[in-house]
Amino acid sequence: MRKRARSPFFVLKTGVGLKAKKNKKKRPVTEIGVKAVFPKKSEEVVAQVQKIAGPLCQAEGMELVHVEYQGEPSGLILRIYIDKSDGVTLEDCVRISRQLNDLLDIHLEGSNAYNLEISSPGSDRPLSRLEDYERFKGEIARIKTIEPFDGIRNFKGVLMGTSDDKINIMVENRVFSIPHKGIWRARLVDYNGDK
Repeated sequence: MRKRARSPFFVLKTGVGLKAKKNKKKRPVTEIGVKAVFPKKSEEVVAQVQKIAGPLCQAEGMELVHVEYQGEPSGLILRIYIDKSDGVTLEDCVRISRQLNDLLDIHLEGSNAYNLEISSPGSDRPLSRLEDYERFKGEIARIKTIEPFDGIRNFKGVLMGTSDDKINIMVENRVFSIPHKGIWRARLVDYNGDK
């Protein structure tokens, strides 16, 4: 059974950290950005879902590509990307969704309410495991890092494989070696599905 979504918890993020609720000088607080804040539990949920969904997908002849658990305007979304050699059909998504929904109701009890989405990776296929970067060597990818790397957070270039838990990407004739753990999000660009 799909869980009903609740609103995420929001905090005000300022340039010097989180602003206390009381403003001693009675001046308005300048809003630099609002960011959804979730406990480390989101990482735990992703890890738990990977342990459950991975074997299920394998048993159904599919590959678990990526798992996302994040807040969006419609609430918390648990998005699972699956793939198989001859492409994912709507029936594949429905079959995985029904089986996974029952398993998650049992194993994720006590987690926040979420909406479950099962999808094919599409032309902007997410990259998460080290093997993905090696498998798609030669393809164009976008990588966004958690912290700036060499003063840059957004990279778009050709994947050059991996070495020592680092992702090598060539951007404008310069190769960057980005630590895998420092990557926030990575996706292929206009991937045609041949690999």
